[in-house]
Amino acid sequence: MEHRTEDAIMSPRALGRATLARQLLLERAPMDAGAALEHLLGLQAQNVRPPYFALWSRLDGFRPEELSGLMESRAAVRMVTMRSTIHTHTARDARLLRTLVQAPRDREVQQFRKGLVGVDLELLARISRELVEERPRTMGELREALLVRWPEAEPAALSVAARCLLPLVQVTPRGLWGRSGQVRLTTLDTWLAEDTAGDPADASAPTDTPADSLLDATVLRYLAAFGPASVRDMQTWSGLTRLRTAFERLRPKLLVLRDEAGTELFDLPEAPRPGEDVPAPARFLPEFDNLLLSHADRSRIVPAELKGRTWKGNQAYCTFLLDGRLAGVWRLTEERDRAELVVEPFGQVTRGQRRELEEEAERLLAELTTAPGRAVRFGTITG
Repeated sequence: MEHRTEDAIMSPRALGRATLARQLLLERAPMDAGAALEHLLGLQAQNVRPPYFALWSRLDGFRPEELSGLMESRAAVRMVTMRSTIHTHTARDARLLRTLVQAPRDREVQQFRKGLVGVDLELLARISRELVEERPRTMGELREALLVRWPEAEPAALSVAARCLLPLVQVTPRGLWGRSGQVRLTTLDTWLAEDTAGDPADASAPTDTPADSLLDATVLRYLAAFGPASVRDMQTWSGLTRLRTAFERLRPKLLVLRDEAGTELFDLPEAPRPGEDVPAPARFLPEFDNLLLSHADRSRIVPAELKGRTWKGNQAYCTFLLDGRLAGVWRLTEERDRAELVVEPFGQVTRGQRRELEEEAERLLAELTTAPGRAVRFGTITG
């Protein structure tokens, strides 16, 4: 049966409510951390703490120890996947999604070819694998070892090539809540072979899924987590190109909608699409939350006048939502005896919204910090 309703137009607000529902941000879900990681297709993890804040805002009763436990048991890992950025994935998704996005990583290597003149990439991959499988190494250690073999190469290019050609994971204690650790790398196969956990991160899950089947399954999962969405939206999220063919293969199974600009949007027929008047509570999100990065057209969440306001230079800010839209930034500072959360709205907030933000901030401080002194204040962060 073909599900086509091209006359159905969705406003930015309606699209926002639908995506917030998929992202578990309209109400906290009674879901465990591993299931949430798979539903969301991973969480952006350029820094250590964002995945914890992201899950806290989405899951009922989430505690940081739950995600740390998954990482310590190797049921979850940190590695480069979508958009060449570090994500936290279940072990199973790490295998599948890294395979899916290998082509963009290969293209990334080609951008550094000037620094890799005379370098045999197959040999580089083999030597790099031997080094990091012998023992986890920092990128600096790996780079220095590769420079012995190719002294004329650009050091940064060698590092990028190794990172792109091999599925490298950041080993613990890096990524654990409340722990510190240098970034040390080994291959995904080595890390998971040493200690594997069960569902949902079974390291024995098959990785020889035919390419089209893997891509089609990922399209459906992307729509379940981020839809309704266009072809360009998924390309933005994944870094993949030429996805139109996959969407066309799946068209008979999908609901087809349009946004107010006439862009064709695809969705799962059974996926939630709440009404525009459904309440959307205040939510605090970490820097680089995938909610803000996974569509070519981000107007469903980001008002046009606030585009570019969530970062300054190389610094990205933590953000918050009011009524389902980006509305400001926040910053948490912690000392031994005091934790303070500063909130900076981008515009006027009502008295009710201010109280809503205060209550959510107080809850965050109570559940994610241990300092005896806690304070919430409104102030300037971006100035």
